[in-house]
Amino acid sequence: MTPLRVAVIVVLLAIVAFAAYWFWPYTQPPAIPPSQPRIEAPPAPTPPPAAQGPQNPLPQAAQPQPLPTVKQSDPAMRDAISGVIGKDAFERYFIPEQIVHRIVATIDNLPRKSYAQRLSPVKSPGGAFQVTGKDDTLAIAPENAERYAPYVKVLDAIDASKLVAAYLHFYPLFQQAYVDLGYPNGYFNDRLVEVIDNLLAAPEVTGPVKLTVPHVLYEYADPDLQARSAGQKLLLRMGAQNAAKVKAKLREIRAKVAKQRP
Repeated sequence: MTPLRVAVIVVLLAIVAFAAYWFWPYTQPPAIPPSQPRIEAPPAPTPPPAAQGPQNPLPQAAQPQPLPTVKQSDPAMRDAISGVIGKDAFERYFIPEQIVHRIVATIDNLPRKSYAQRLSPVKSPGGAFQVTGKDDTLAIAPENAERYAPYVKVLDAIDASKLVAAYLHFYPLFQQAYVDLGYPNGYFNDRLVEVIDNLLAAPEVTGPVKLTVPHVLYEYADPDLQARSAGQKLLLRMGAQNAAKVKAKLREIRAKVAKQRP
């Protein structure tokens, strides 16, 4: 290589080195800043649950005049029930004091294991509980159904539309009595529908209903029957034919006060 070529190469290398020194910061790709942790927006607060409304709302009845209070409602209730079932039937079968409170308390208790007879709005059927047989054959006697027959006859003759109209008219009193019973957020008509469904679910037993006496009181020999609610046991005690008529009337009433299917 001639001295001239060497000189040219040296000059070119010097120029490149000079350019690299001065222009290197501007020819490099921009530095990538270190990744920052992603900050996510906090989740939106969960809205409070909506207030649970009645499942079976009733239309508000027009009140031509203010209703009495629950404590002062006995005269109006006596007239209303007498207008549905007849005055003689009311006097024979109903307890004329604290009617609204008794109706609400008894309906609320029927799906439970027991209910207080002293709070019932209806008088107890006359006569003693009729049984037949002993030991393994101990059962409810067919004659026991006769004790309930007069009550069922009155119920069977009731016009369901007329009964529900009276119930709707006095509904504010039933609702107030239900609140006073300890359900400030409850809706009595929902409880009524629940009770009707419980009664309609009572088993239909064919043949004698067997009993046992483990201590002092009679109990159902079938553990499934013994575990049933107080209302279902009542239907079992009154006999299959009476129970069928009661269920038929309950279905009529349910169709007029319930929004949901059974």
